[in-house]
Amino acid sequence: MWGILIAIVVVIVVVVPAFIKIVAEYQRLVVFRLGRCIGELGPGLVILIPFVDRPVWVDLRESFLEIPEQTCITKDNAPISIDFLIYWKVTDTVKSVVQVNNMAGASQGIATTTLRSIIGDIILDDVLAKREEINMRLRTKMDEVTERWGVKVTSVEIREITPPREIQDSMNKQMSAERSRRALVTEAEGKKTAAITVAEGDKQSKILQAEGERQSQILRAEGYSKALEQIFSAAGKIDSKTMLIQYFEALKTLGASASTKYIIPMEFTSMMEPLISKAKEALK
Repeated sequence: MWGILIAIVVVIVVVVPAFIKIVAEYQRLVVFRLGRCIGELGPGLVILIPFVDRPVWVDLRESFLEIPEQTCITKDNAPISIDFLIYWKVTDTVKSVVQVNNMAGASQGIATTTLRSIIGDIILDDVLAKREEINMRLRTKMDEVTERWGVKVTSVEIREITPPREIQDSMNKQMSAERSRRALVTEAEGKKTAAITVAEGDKQSKILQAEGERQSQILRAEGYSKALEQIFSAAGKIDSKTMLIQYFEALKTLGASASTKYIIPMEFTSMMEPLISKAKEALK
């Protein structure tokens, strides 16, 4: 009795897990039946034939592969060290099992050789400045190879580019010189802007001063004009007798002075004609 129970337990523990599999949503089983691939199974409960079917687990989640530091020679013969990451995911589970033996190792070999080929066509300055372009070219070339393995390279990211020590020193000196140049240019631009601002201020000040003087002259001329208009208006209201009296007063003033020569306006003789005519009539 106990022997039968033990045999049943052994069958449950050993045989059942061999032909009953629970496949997660992010996994698939590529099944080989007597050495022949019959396709993928899953997700969910999968029942296999014990000792006939051989399952291979495949993870569909995106994975990454870390490529260790690689030494490459640029187009201008400068040695640099580059390390980067490769992100990939399985798109065809059967091909990823049947077409390639070691996906990680194969991808690393393709990545290193492709990287050296790309860097060999680029000068050092472009390698340091065009990292994103290098990532894109490396991903495109790797994807062309891994496509036949049922694997898609989703991204390639360069983590660090390390040039030789002497090149780093030269770059630091160049950077320092560039910063000094920018500082001098900025200072010169500031002085130029300040000089322009001061000159513009002086110009506006002189313009305003000239405009003020012009307005002052206009107002003064308008005042003179109004004064003359008032004088002419008042003079027009004075009759000849009043003018004659004024001339007499003027002659009286001239007579009181020590001068021996006098200037008589011509208008005075015309104003004296009525008096002269009356005097002639009185004498007759």
